[in-house]
Amino acid sequence: MNQDVEMKEQQTPSNSTSSTVPVLHHLKEIASLIETGAYGREVRRISKAVRLTIALRRKLKGSVISSFLGFALAPGSEANQRLSSYLSKDDQNDMEVDTASSGATQATVKHSPELEIYCYLLVLIFLIDQKKYNEAKACSSASIVRLKNLNRRTVDVLASRLYFFYSLSYELTGELSEIRGNLLALHRVATLRHDELGQETLLNLLLRNYLHHNLYDQAEKLRSKAPRFEAHSNQQFCRYLFYLGKIRTIQLEYTDAKESLLQAARKAPVAALGFRVQCNKWAVIVRLLLGEIPERTVFMQKGMEKALRPYFELTNAVRALRFPPNSHKEKESAEKRRERQQQEQELAKHIAEEDDDDF
Repeated sequence: MNQDVEMKEQQTPSNSTSSTVPVLHHLKEIASLIETGAYGREVRRISKAVRLTIALRRKLKGSVISSFLGFALAPGSEANQRLSSYLSKDDQNDMEVDTASSGATQATVKHSPELEIYCYLLVLIFLIDQKKYNEAKACSSASIVRLKNLNRRTVDVLASRLYFFYSLSYELTGELSEIRGNLLALHRVATLRHDELGQETLLNLLLRNYLHHNLYDQAEKLRSKAPRFEAHSNQQFCRYLFYLGKIRTIQLEYTDAKESLLQAARKAPVAALGFRVQCNKWAVIVRLLLGEIPERTVFMQKGMEKALRPYFELTNAVRALRFPPNSHKEKESAEKRRERQQQEQELAKHIAEEDDDDF
């Protein structure tokens, strides 16, 4: 038994290095993609880099990120030192054995603002996944300070993701109300810079901030006065519809609330199961308040049966109150049916007796 344990302990380092080296390679490819998009002013490449990063999210490790920071940022730079301070010393000491290649390519990789902001985003995602919320809050605040000095369209995609995780880090620490003023200032700056993606992201974050503290009137005032434009992100548009549905529900405008909630549930990605569950929960309540009875198929959607079970029981209770079983009439009809059958039997016997007498 002890030999088996020792063998497993000896095998784990080799497995970890073999699994993390490809991740570091993918991060370098993403960095190259960001650099190409930054110098060519191609926003679609930056968007693709963000999508690829989200796909690697579960594979990120502190040692990999430390190695990537040494590759992407200039050694001794302020950004490198700050971001490295958020990582544990064990992760920095356990860097991947790829320093030679990274040092050789360091001269070819230029330090661009887009790549620096991407490093902030990468470290922030890792800290939140590791549940290091205080470090994530400090990292997000530093990234927002850095963003205020940048006015580049190629940064807007990265900035919108940073805004989201900035709000999330403060929400996870229970201090969401502290950044409301900063979010309003960022929304004003995004409006002046015609950053529409940042505007819709910050608008949703502000609505979430207000609704989190039950400030529905202020949320509606902000929503009604915010500039309107064509949605650039389907995810942000779905969130907006969901928040609008909640506001309309509290304002007793159930018809508009139902339309917004059902539209948000339809447009949401299939992978966003938790979001779709919340939309269906609110939609069921609104439909019951409208006097409707939701169909059984609503509660039988794949992956939602357990979460919607209480709402299914509530719907059954409302249906029973609205359409009670008419047991009294059913009893009377059964008695009348029994009397009719008896009368028919007696009549049949009487006819049979008359036939026997005639025969």
